[in-house]
Amino acid sequence: MQAPTFLKRDDVAEAELLMRSFGRAAGLEAAERAESSRNIGNALQFCRWRQIERLILMLAADRAVGTV
Repeated sequence: MQAPTFLKRDDVAEAELLMRSFGRAAGLEAAERAESSRNIGNALQFCRWRQIERLILMLAADRAVGTV
């Protein structure tokens, strides 16, 4: 799993909100938001939502990801 990079504090808060609101489907919600951004040509928001999706997957993992 690739670790998210260039996250801002607001992005982490957004990931937490999605996890509280959507539970296990939070990653899918972030992916859908990324896809919507790409469809309207907003590359920056597409990349942001993909990073948030990766963060959600990392936070939801049962084990530590990467070097401990």
